[in-house]
Amino acid sequence: MDAAHIRNFSIIAHIDHGKTTLSDRLLQNTGTVAERNMEDQLLDSMDLERERGITIKAHPVTMLYKAKNGETYELNLIDTPGHVDFAYEVSRSLSACEGALLIVDAAQGVEAQTVANVHLAMKQNLEIIPVINKIDLPHANVDQARQQLEEILAIPGDSAILASAKQGIGIEDILEGIIQRVPAPKPTGAPSLQALVFDSFFDTYKGVVTHVRVFNGELRPGMHVKLLHSGRSVEIKEVGSFNPKPYIREKLEMGETGYITANIKSPKDVKMGDTLTDSRNPSPSLPGFQEIQPMVFSGIYPINTADYEHLKANLAKLQLNDSAFAYQSESSVALGFGFRCGFLGLLHMEIVQERLRREYDMDIIATYPSVIYRVMLSSGELKEIDNPAFLPEANHINFIEEPMVKAFIICPNEYIGDMMALVSEKRGLCEHTETLDVRRVMLSSLVPLNEILIDFHDRIKSITRGYGSMDYEHAGHRQSDMVKLDMLVNGEVVDAFSCIVHRDKAEGRGRALAAKLRDVIPKQQYQVAIQAAIGGKIIARETISAMRKDVTAKCYGGDITRKRKLLEKQKEGKKRMKSIGSVNIPQEAFIAVLKT
Repeated sequence: MDAAHIRNFSIIAHIDHGKTTLSDRLLQNTGTVAERNMEDQLLDSMDLERERGITIKAHPVTMLYKAKNGETYELNLIDTPGHVDFAYEVSRSLSACEGALLIVDAAQGVEAQTVANVHLAMKQNLEIIPVINKIDLPHANVDQARQQLEEILAIPGDSAILASAKQGIGIEDILEGIIQRVPAPKPTGAPSLQALVFDSFFDTYKGVVTHVRVFNGELRPGMHVKLLHSGRSVEIKEVGSFNPKPYIREKLEMGETGYITANIKSPKDVKMGDTLTDSRNPSPSLPGFQEIQPMVFSGIYPINTADYEHLKANLAKLQLNDSAFAYQSESSVALGFGFRCGFLGLLHMEIVQERLRREYDMDIIATYPSVIYRVMLSSGELKEIDNPAFLPEANHINFIEEPMVKAFIICPNEYIGDMMALVSEKRGLCEHTETLDVRRVMLSSLVPLNEILIDFHDRIKSITRGYGSMDYEHAGHRQSDMVKLDMLVNGEVVDAFSCIVHRDKAEGRGRALAAKLRDVIPKQQYQVAIQAAIGGKIIARETISAMRKDVTAKCYGGDITRKRKLLEKQKEGKKRMKSIGSVNIPQEAFIAVLKT
């Protein structure tokens, strides 16, 4: 199709503002999916996405729409996730588009992630079409949503299209708005083919299937193309688009979005943001998107050590489908061989682990999540540490810096005191507050990344009865009094339970871990001490009592000294056993502790 009749657009919004429902209605209205095949959350193909009601992957789909002017247009839509952990998926999708539909919930208004996604779209110079969704709700406040668009995002409120994706209201207006407002793709002026790789996945039969957006030239089967980043030349076997299932096409022309398969067997050969060009007459690379830096680290180990190679292969396939995920091999005394994995956030970590269990049928165990600390040694060397096991001895450390994030929290006015208390409890600092409208305020605060890892988001939701929302961005490093907390079982350090914590919180953490271990480690023939220690100083202790055999059962009558003699003999035996015995911690104990 000629470029003047092509429109590439993305849907961006805060989590749960109705992106996927709207994309369902667009597919229905354009007749891309037959009524008999229509189902809710059609583009959310993963079971996980449907269960949780969230979008994890960006999904491309090509629709043909006959406009009111009688002409047929090709609309290429990329539905994107809304959660802060998947902002990278959004930035990749936006780089393949010329416009974006910005969805705002009429009842909830502009939220934290809405602001972040709009800034991403503006950075790419996209045409933004605001859509106020869910206008059919009884407590919808359209005027307020319009006012927030103007005051918070500087987007004219009267340019917003009113819609209800569930009821099918305003869908025609949105389709017409896309055709009139989103600019048609323009060639880059390069001498030959230029196509941007914005996603990929692994197919057992076809190998690596690469999602591309053609910026210049065309792609057709039989062509020899070069991947500029890896330097590999490959022959294209098949080109096509999604509707939402893949279908084969003759060619992909300038401005179109689709997929290609070539003889690419290894997931490592395809880099996100890479440029495809003609092998014989190469063009310069397109401005891709930055390499993403993982924020949260955790060890992933197979429960059965024989599954190590199997896990390695599956991680490579998963990384292809989720390029923000990084991993490298490591080993632990307690857990054997495994991988140190980097994630963008806690939800991202949870989703990756769940996908490994479901899609690849892996039995895995994950260690406590940690972040990258910068350690300045006495020798003047700066080290980056993501695993507590590699932290040098305290006498070699000059200072430790921990990563900070700038957190933007939007909450109703009445919860501002509770929010500030939560931020200070997490060792954060409220920098300033901004009143958004009569009901809500935005707190900008500086918080250590380590503190928001586990329950920060959940606490915000429970304090604000579900009305609070949060977005964060990386904000450098800050010097802190961080220490390594070790757990000792019978005097032996168990490396899987070690963690780096702030000195003020070490005691509480140590007590909680010791109490948990006391419950899950089975009793031995002798008394076992579980201790939490910082360096050589013990800060918490629990004791597992010994299993006792009644050695005095056979002793009846006679003097008390007979019984005492038997008990003393038993005591000596237990003492000797303790000095040579070792405590085997079962796998279930690791799993139980690491889950908490």
